[in-house]
Amino acid sequence: MRRQFAVLLTATLLGAPVHAEDTAMRASHPYVGMWVTDDGHVRHELLPNGRYVEARGRRERAYLGRYEVTGTHIEYWDDTGFTADGDFVDADTLHHGGMVLRRRPAASPAHR
Repeated sequence: MRRQFAVLLTATLLGAPVHAEDTAMRASHPYVGMWVTDDGHVRHELLPNGRYVEARGRRERAYLGRYEVTGTHIEYWDDTGFTADGDFVDADTLHHGGMVLRRRPAASPAHR
């Protein structure tokens, strides 16, 4: 019960009210995590609550919004109103908006 409340509170604070069951499913989704262009300019984090945060260059929160994955296809809805999509080529490669992003391994807790 405590965990469900924390999940719902966090999702609501991030602007994405979701059900605890949805969040648990997304948390185990294979594409959740950080995706980065080879030059490191674009850093795209898919959060387990169905939200994303995209950094560009020095702008750490350049774009925020929600996403949905169906199979290997991803749809984005930015909070400012524009939409985009992409496709996961494999477990470590995402083609999105003319860019190729690669999965960045999760940092160990000591490095966060």
